Amino acid sequence: QVQLVESGGGLVQPGGSLRLSCAASGRILSVYVMGWYRQAPGKQRELVAVITSGNNTNYADSVKGRFTISRDHAKNTVYLQMNSLKPEDTAVYYCNRKQGAYYYWGQGTQVTVSS
Repeated sequence: QVQLVESGGGLVQPGGSLRLSCAASGRILSVYVMGWYRQAPGKQRELVAVITSGNNTNYADSVKGRFTISRDHAKNTVYLQMNSLKPEDTAVYYCNRKQGAYYYWGQGTQVTVSS
């Protein structure tokens, strides 16, 4: 089993920044894909950004140029730096880890962008 613990959500004004963290523990494998998804009220969960153990990244078009995903391999932690936040970025953000045939999810952290 793998446990994912997210932190860093909160309330921020439009144009502001937040950094989310996701720490993985448990049966960690060296080959993985980790990412951030988000779900706004009344909407489906959507991919925000992913990063592989080889440091390849991919972003949703809506966040390109504003969000940056990174990882600290030694700490088994993935970060999502979110800049120039917009009200439409408001959602619960979930951390995800895929290793082997299994997917693991964090509990989610609320991000609210509002003046």
